[in-house]
Amino acid sequence: MKGVLKGYERFVGILTPLALLIIWELAARAGLIDVRFFPPPSSIAHQIGVLLQSGELVTNTLASLRRLALGMLLGGIPALLLGLAMGVSRPLRVAIDPLISATYPIPKSAILPLVLLIFGLGELSKVVMVALGAFYPIVINTVVGVVGLDRIYLDVGHNYKASRWQVFRTIALPGALPSIMAGIKLAAGMALILIAISEMVAANDGIGYMIWNSWQVLTVDTMYVGLLVIALLGFIFSVVLDEIERLLIPWKTSQQ
Repeated sequence: MKGVLKGYERFVGILTPLALLIIWELAARAGLIDVRFFPPPSSIAHQIGVLLQSGELVTNTLASLRRLALGMLLGGIPALLLGLAMGVSRPLRVAIDPLISATYPIPKSAILPLVLLIFGLGELSKVVMVALGAFYPIVINTVVGVVGLDRIYLDVGHNYKASRWQVFRTIALPGALPSIMAGIKLAAGMALILIAISEMVAANDGIGYMIWNSWQVLTVDTMYVGLLVIALLGFIFSVVLDEIERLLIPWKTSQQ
């Protein structure tokens, strides 16, 4: 019964966007919407083929993926380690939590001019922007996950003379994994937003650059292709992270 329900949910999840695309296509052909601003999906699909043939789409997508991967590592690993340390150590949490609370609400896009000033117009500035976007969701969710653990598990570790590293590895990290994975999913979404913004301002390639350049030369079809690629990347990231979560946290999946 559960398998049938999941199959139905997948079917509905695929049917809904297809239905919207069909409605969009019919509305464009019927003249109900302005195709100068909302080109039909068939026109966007044709443009995808053109960009694939020229290699432009692949080159820009790979450039953005490279920056995303480096930024997630640069921001995610320190965030994970710091979050675990803050969750285990109350003095450290008291010292650092106000700094995170104060800087987290600052729009990361507003920091872009400062990042460009410090790191220049090269690759590093885009990577740093992604790292900033990834850092906060991961560190906050990691702290929440560790603090939410039943204290008896930490007490057992201390009673058995577990080292701080053993407490991290065998108690804090596994117990906080559900919250950590939620933070990584949020970080991936934020990273996509920030890479697009940073590439629009200071890049010669990437999906953000492709969207901004198509706006400047009024090739609306290409702009929609870039938006579609970002949406597809977000969907792929979600599916991959869900699968990783299922493998790392099988007990959570069995409870759903």
